Amino acid sequence: MLVKASDVFVEASSSLAIKLRVPKTLVALTIAAFGTCAPELAISFNSIASQNYDMTLANVIGSCVVNILLIVGVATIVNPIRVRSRVIHNELPFLVLTSGTFLFLLNDSMFGGKNGLSRIDAGILLGIFVLFIIYIILAYIYNQPKKRGRPPKAKYPLSVSIIYIVLTLVLIAVASDFVVDNAVKVANELHISEKFIAMTVIVIGTSLPELVMTATAAKKGEFELAVGNIIGTNIFNICIVLGLPILIFGGFESGSFNIVDSLAVMVAAVLYYLCGFSGKKLIRKEGFLMVAVFLLYYGYVLITQ
Repeated sequence: MLVKASDVFVEASSSLAIKLRVPKTLVALTIAAFGTCAPELAISFNSIASQNYDMTLANVIGSCVVNILLIVGVATIVNPIRVRSRVIHNELPFLVLTSGTFLFLLNDSMFGGKNGLSRIDAGILLGIFVLFIIYIILAYIYNQPKKRGRPPKAKYPLSVSIIYIVLTLVLIAVASDFVVDNAVKVANELHISEKFIAMTVIVIGTSLPELVMTATAAKKGEFELAVGNIIGTNIFNICIVLGLPILIFGGFESGSFNIVDSLAVMVAAVLYYLCGFSGKKLIRKEGFLMVAVFLLYYGYVLITQ
């Protein structure tokens, strides 16, 4: 239900964007990113509300790592991805900045405290997201093409798109409740940590929309969608999926996550930037490198769970 509802949500949102004549890059960084993050956002709200904090962090950390190292890695292996200079010099550094801020805010143990996030931290993350939105709006305004071609055909009419967006958001919220409740039960029955269950079954399951969208976009040569979707998704994951529920429900501490976990998020972002910067193109060797780093980190998660 989570995956299918997210898929319909993205299609309906894309149709709405086409009707409003919004460019692909803006769709990828905002609407598509929000749509593919909808399962993670719903799960984050449910897990924090039920005080399953490890699941909240695992959901975000796992998603960020999977999105770049596994999904971009696989997409690059399928078809090398070109990266525009503007993305290399603007969007990707913004992703690195966001990941670095998350690393700094989560690891309070470096300053003698306990690892966790507070409402102040959430406010900082939300502030970064606001700056990101302002940036892409300004970039859209100042980089509009002088002549616009014929817009692609929308899958749904305007009214149907709005209805589908509302209905799928409801379905995503309901499905996420089932996911969180039963994931906790499975972890307890099998004596496995919530962190491990969340970072494997839940994260990989809810990342299917990103995997399908990015691999398909790469195969079709829609490089802006392939690159922009993952950048927007990870920034949304860190700033909104984590920041918004914490701002509403309050902060928490976690002993299950250390600097290695948040460092994995940072390494993924930096690797994404360096691979794109090296030749303005992600090649298959770099795709295999990303997948190898993914397996290395998840091997660590398996050993330490």
